[in-house]
Amino acid sequence: MKTMQNNVLEYLENVVGKLANKIAYASETSEASFSEVYKNSRSIGSFLYRQGHYKEPIVVFMGRHPEAIISFYGTIYAGCYYVPIDDEMPRHRIELIFQSLNPKAVICDNETIQSVESFDYGGKVYLYDDLVKSSIDEQLLGKIRDKQIDTDPIYIVFTSGSTGIPKGVVACHRSVIDYIENLSDVLKINENTVFGNQTPLYVDACLKELYPTLKYGATTYIIPKSLFMFPLKLVEFLNEKKINTICWVVSALTMISAFGTFEKAIPEYLTTIAFGSEVFPIKQFNMWRKNLPDARFINLYGPTECTGMSCYYEVNRDFELDEVIPIGRPFKNTDIILLDDDDKQVIQGQAGEICIRGSSLTLGYYGDFKRTNEAFVQNPLNNSYPELIYRTGDLGKYNDQGELIFVSRKDNQIKHMGHRIELGEIEVVANMYPDIKSASCIFDDIRKKIVLYYVGDMTKAELASFLKKKLPRYMVPNMIEQLDSMPLTANGKINRVLLKEKYYGR
Repeated sequence: MKTMQNNVLEYLENVVGKLANKIAYASETSEASFSEVYKNSRSIGSFLYRQGHYKEPIVVFMGRHPEAIISFYGTIYAGCYYVPIDDEMPRHRIELIFQSLNPKAVICDNETIQSVESFDYGGKVYLYDDLVKSSIDEQLLGKIRDKQIDTDPIYIVFTSGSTGIPKGVVACHRSVIDYIENLSDVLKINENTVFGNQTPLYVDACLKELYPTLKYGATTYIIPKSLFMFPLKLVEFLNEKKINTICWVVSALTMISAFGTFEKAIPEYLTTIAFGSEVFPIKQFNMWRKNLPDARFINLYGPTECTGMSCYYEVNRDFELDEVIPIGRPFKNTDIILLDDDDKQVIQGQAGEICIRGSSLTLGYYGDFKRTNEAFVQNPLNNSYPELIYRTGDLGKYNDQGELIFVSRKDNQIKHMGHRIELGEIEVVANMYPDIKSASCIFDDIRKKIVLYYVGDMTKAELASFLKKKLPRYMVPNMIEQLDSMPLTANGKINRVLLKEKYYGR
């Protein structure tokens, strides 16, 4: 009888015997086979435990390459949980994370060791190249495994807190296994899947490639960040590596479609294109669908607090330019509840806060019970027994076909000239303009002004005239600003915080 999986490392242990010499992860500078991932992560696990590290956070301060991923798994083998950090993160953010964790150990590589030493850090610093030379203690690893349960934490990733203080989201074996099993089903991952990873390793978005690669013996290529500045070279890289599956933020995809890349090159091996984190402008989406008519396009939605993604929608019809692609339906073993301001379920067609329940919920915020208890709350629809739901702060509604639609962030909903407005609706209309490449709205709470930033080949007056014809008067932006490029976060989303700073710094 097959026993229930309760540890993510079982994925690696199951695959290494079948595909030992196959490349699991590769970057510009290095690659690692499944046998190397297995051997080196067990060496790291044995070393860390022998040094007295157990059930504690281990910072993995490394570049974006296979060795960092192996360090993640090594940390789990030791019975600890990894905290990914990268040099591209702002220094003050890294300092806040160190203060929050007070970690006893950091794993680094030859490039990052100087960065680690420049911080005021008094713990142990281990070099990856030294760790993997350690002897593997099978008996020790067996004892650690016997004590591990599926609610033990395996990682902490830090999200931006609204107060400016990063929140460390703690995920466990159970929530990650639940996510990977369901995501793999939806994306139809198998041994022949070749992923092209776009996201940094310090965000939970990379889970989409990391663990399904272990589960199925797939291969993940870590795409050099520099290529995302050169769309044609990016497509050529996808073709060179025969990448067939990508899970990217929308801005990474629109950078290819908006700049005429398809006229010169098509990513010919792509069969599965998953996207999320932002609304995909239909005009840009249609370019992708037209040029890759046989590919599957899947919209994903979900917060870090629920281990990656919680909902999916496989595009199966055409959309008008003023529509948004649904986020569809929840994964198996996940339930979505839409609540109004009185914590009652909304009626069909009305918007409510998206709240999530199920095994995908993470354990909460590290060392921060106050903020955990504000976001992970008792299900107000259940007064019979304890049951947690996560309040996302996002608004959603069901359309006539019963598909869930993302409306906006609750804090992106404004009151202007007596009307309740979703800034996202203005962005949808702006993105309909033929020559626009990207658009984003902010709201000046003090002067009560809607400000639209855009990238495109038209004058502000032309765009203003277009918006006046398409929008009610109270939704027309009070100010329109043209940019050479839209500022993005490290994860590739539009950086609205930076846009606000740009506006207030005028």
